Amino acid sequence: MEPIPLLDHIFWHALNGPHRQYSNGTAQIRRYTQGFSPIIAFADPSRPDFAALAPWCAAGEQFYCDGWTGAAPPGWRIAVESTMFRMLWDGPLPASDPAPDARPLGAQHAAAALELAALCKPGPFGIRTIELGDYYGYFDGERLMAMSGERLRAPGLCEISGVCTHPDYQGRGLAKKLITRLLLQHRQRGDRSFLHVMRANHSAHQLYLNMGFKDYLESTVRVVVAE
Repeated sequence: MEPIPLLDHIFWHALNGPHRQYSNGTAQIRRYTQGFSPIIAFADPSRPDFAALAPWCAAGEQFYCDGWTGAAPPGWRIAVESTMFRMLWDGPLPASDPAPDARPLGAQHAAAALELAALCKPGPFGIRTIELGDYYGYFDGERLMAMSGERLRAPGLCEISGVCTHPDYQGRGLAKKLITRLLLQHRQRGDRSFLHVMRANHSAHQLYLNMGFKDYLESTVRVVVAE
């Protein structure tokens, strides 16, 4: 697959670009502001300046980071290390929106979205994450059954993220319909869609492959803790 420089280093290009208003840090290292997804990104992952981030971090805070493989610097520890696939959309799209009945999620749904994310664990998620892009959900009364939305972005690229279905409502194809709605939306805007999935999440990885996503790269992902 042809390299896409912005996608190779997408966390940094998002935090230091379109999402800079939602982040704190320096020209070398940034984090999403508290309340958003707890993610750190580096201008140069081979030389991460954790010390510069200290004014914006509290003891005990946990962050996800991508592409960094060095030793933990003083004042930090590595709690989890794994790998994830960055997948790029490369499939056919349906002629019409398969989820016209999905509801846009707004501030009034933030607590329900966070509760569903805490149950399903799609990745780093905060009470304000749904402010980073368009989120859609399916409801059973006032109960959020499934959701999917947008997170990282850079010129010409937009991530599908927060893909969750409550265990009581699985097997109905709800997440697939929500993802496809976002794929259509991205195509209409002229964006290429991508997403992330942990290597260990075999069922989700296979679902995305079946939908038309392809593996773009596999990278190290860590959870680090400020001490």
